[in-house]
Amino acid sequence: MATITDVARAAGVSVSTVSHVINGTRHVNEATAKLVKEAIENLGFVPNAVARSLVRSSTDAVGIAISISTNYYFNDIVSSIERACAAIGQLVFLCDTQNDPATELKLVRELVQRRVDGVILAPSNDPENRAVEYLRSARMPFVLVDRLTVDDADGVCLDNEAAMETLIDHLVGHGHRRIGLIAGEPGLRSTIERVRGYVGAMRKHGLEIDRSLMSEGNANSSEARQSAFDILSRADRPTAIASGNNLATIGVMRAVRDLGLRVSEDLALIGFDDFDWADCFEPRLTVMAQPSEMIGMQAAEMLARQIKSSTESVRQVRLPAKLTVRRSCGCGGH
Repeated sequence: MATITDVARAAGVSVSTVSHVINGTRHVNEATAKLVKEAIENLGFVPNAVARSLVRSSTDAVGIAISISTNYYFNDIVSSIERACAAIGQLVFLCDTQNDPATELKLVRELVQRRVDGVILAPSNDPENRAVEYLRSARMPFVLVDRLTVDDADGVCLDNEAAMETLIDHLVGHGHRRIGLIAGEPGLRSTIERVRGYVGAMRKHGLEIDRSLMSEGNANSSEARQSAFDILSRADRPTAIASGNNLATIGVMRAVRDLGLRVSEDLALIGFDDFDWADCFEPRLTVMAQPSEMIGMQAAEMLARQIKSSTESVRQVRLPAKLTVRRSCGCGGH
């Protein structure tokens, strides 16, 4: 295996010159740099990544700490982050937090100990925000995605309140007055904001807010199914239900099936996340599609700016969602 000394000898330069070309630590004139690069290619020399990171105080690697196993929606965000990072030569370490605060803190610590250049975090429901506080104490660049649990850190997510308000506006516009809500995981910032959007929209239209038609926290599709079953079993059941995420939507669909009801005929259903099979249900689901690709891209760009300059001012971006109308809301789709 060729060494840096072999490259220096073949190019007729010093070992330090080869190092400067590889690491970009000092300007080397174009002709000399070309000789070094040709020698590297001809000899098949592979630079030592660990040694390079020590020289440059950078590993060209970032960590993603996100609950990818509990929410399909995060897959698209992760893919977008990986593409954006690859475009600027950054390797990505993906850690599944499983939405568990203890696991999240452990994995974030390990990412810092492995000397990543920065971390993109989708915070779990941790009242103490331990992972965020650890990143601060370690002076590690980080960006929050999906859940902006603090106001003084970079982050990008959906404008949750406005998106839920749009869903309710759509249902009210089609004559619905008793509208139920099956929200997402309890305690999460995104869930809280979507519940707030529901309440605000109902008040805006002068409609009664019946708390018995609201389930404000469902950690998984089974819990969402039970909540929806209880609400839809009532004699005065709602004529429409808004769901807070894809898992909640699946739970509602199961409750509808178990009760022998029909979506769009007996009940309008509308929810968040345009997941892969949303248009495979019958009727096809009307959803609020989140800009997951843009969320991932902006998060990666924010982190790159932070890594490059620690003096960047804090930015928090809330992106609009897109209402994708199909048939489950009972209006025919268009």
